[in-house]
Amino acid sequence: MILFNVVYSVKEGKRDEFYNKICAKGIVDSSRQEAGNLKYNYYLPMNEKNDILLIEIWNTLEEQATHILTTHYKELQKIKLEYVTNVRIEKFNIVRSD
Repeated sequence: MILFNVVYSVKEGKRDEFYNKICAKGIVDSSRQEAGNLKYNYYLPMNEKNDILLIEIWNTLEEQATHILTTHYKELQKIKLEYVTNVRIEKFNIVRSD
C-alpha cells in the first residue's frame, strides 16, 4: 500500500472556499470510489489557517497512477490554479507487521 500526505497551501482566506469547491465538483467522492483507493480524506490543520492536508492511501502505485488520468483529477488541477500557491507531497510505503 502507498500513503500520500499532500499539503496544499491556499491563498489567504480561501481554504474553506477551495475545499467547498472540490466537494461540490464531486472530486472527493469520485476519488474515494476509484478502484484501489482505501482512503481519501482532507484535514484542516489547527495552526496553519491557509493549509489543507489530504491523506490518501492506495493499494498499489499503479492504481494511484490511474487516478491522475481521471476527469475529476484533471478538474482538481484546474481548481488548484485558482486557489493553491504551493503543494508539498510525502509518499510512504506502508509496511504491514501482521
